[in-house]
Amino acid sequence: MKVFNVVVLIVTLGMCMAIAGQAGAQESYPSKPIRFITPYAPGGSTTVVARLIGQKLSESWGQQVMVDNRPGGNTIIGTEVLYRSAPDGYTILLAGTPHVVNPSMLPTPYDAIKDFAPVATATSNEVLLVVHPSVPANNLREFIALAKAKPGQLNYATSSTGGSPHLASELFNIMAGVKTQHIPYKGGGPAVTDLLGGQVQLIFAIPTNVIAHVKGGRLRAIAVSGETRLSSLPQVPTFTESGLPGFSAKTWYGVLAPAGTPKPIINKLSGEIARILAMPDIKEKLDSQGFEPFVSSPEEFAALIKADLARYAKIIKAANIKVD
Repeated sequence: MKVFNVVVLIVTLGMCMAIAGQAGAQESYPSKPIRFITPYAPGGSTTVVARLIGQKLSESWGQQVMVDNRPGGNTIIGTEVLYRSAPDGYTILLAGTPHVVNPSMLPTPYDAIKDFAPVATATSNEVLLVVHPSVPANNLREFIALAKAKPGQLNYATSSTGGSPHLASELFNIMAGVKTQHIPYKGGGPAVTDLLGGQVQLIFAIPTNVIAHVKGGRLRAIAVSGETRLSSLPQVPTFTESGLPGFSAKTWYGVLAPAGTPKPIINKLSGEIARILAMPDIKEKLDSQGFEPFVSSPEEFAALIKADLARYAKIIKAANIKVD
């Protein structure tokens, strides 16, 4: 009996020491650099958002936050890196629409809900319909007329198959009664590069990827989704103003950690991200790129992911979207 009691005491002490050690590690978090994965090529909108947040995290916590671009596989490559990382808060990922779209189109090596811990949403944005200057259309009505006259001859670029620009493009095809051809790229940067070169004729772009080129006259913006014009491009009308009411393509970016990441670390990350998004200079920088700060709790973000998985599954089925 005494031996049993001694064993119980040793086990209990061991458990207490382990719990105390975990609590201490969480209280001192972060004590080393953090890797911030974006599952797209450098130069796109995710890189801009990750660097803005990462820089502020570094400043407030005194630890380097390294943005790590891992493009490919329709964001699956970078997301799998997160999935296989230790759940300790030192590897996080900036996820977007493909995270809730991929499960409806192709097999993934992870479960979009069970294998990740939502931390916080970061930004939301609308999309811009932008064309190469050689396209003979200055407004939406002219563009729709051109697309109807040349079915399947106008190519649109996207940052990936199943991303928000792809879904926006196919929604536009359905609502406008036109047919444009999909050309997918590994990120917004390469897609815009080919648009600038005239290899493709149009793009439904995240504003940050094209605003500078529109202002510089290298691309022409036709219309923006949403209810209001962008403050950074006030001359560009909405789709509703241009004769296509009801066209909406609002999307989000949010931070994920591996499933099993301790709740105190999740909460600390979430709270700090919310504080950063409320900073006037961050709001100004996001606004200049066509983004809006989008703050939510881990629980609210989890509910959004679950709802969007169901919502996009319906859109993909209706549009018959498949991996190219």
